Amino acid sequence: MIDDPEKTDRLVAELKASLPIETRLSQILMRAIVKQTPDLAVPDSCNVVSIFYTGEEGGIVCGLDIGGPDTKTPYIVSITHLSFDRRMSLFRQIDAYQRHRIKKLKQQSGRTY
Repeated sequence: MIDDPEKTDRLVAELKASLPIETRLSQILMRAIVKQTPDLAVPDSCNVVSIFYTGEEGGIVCGLDIGGPDTKTPYIVSITHLSFDRRMSLFRQIDAYQRHRIKKLKQQSGRTY
């Protein structure tokens, strides 16, 4: 099991109650967006405007407001590809979730099936 169901449900509820949340995009994510949509000016930061839990396989994902309200391509990305201000009230919970999930995924990728 990757995610603790109780902690994850609580974090999702708290994130939804805090929307919109400012975030910064990782360099890897910025490059991927530019590759997919080269004509889009990708900002360093944007807002998380929706939160979803996609289960064990996908974890917590965030809908981003890149491209504004008229964007033709919604950007839904894993919370693990985002950075948040250390001063925000949910930073510790988000950081703990990100670290835990990345650690568990790395452990699983070492397994052979």
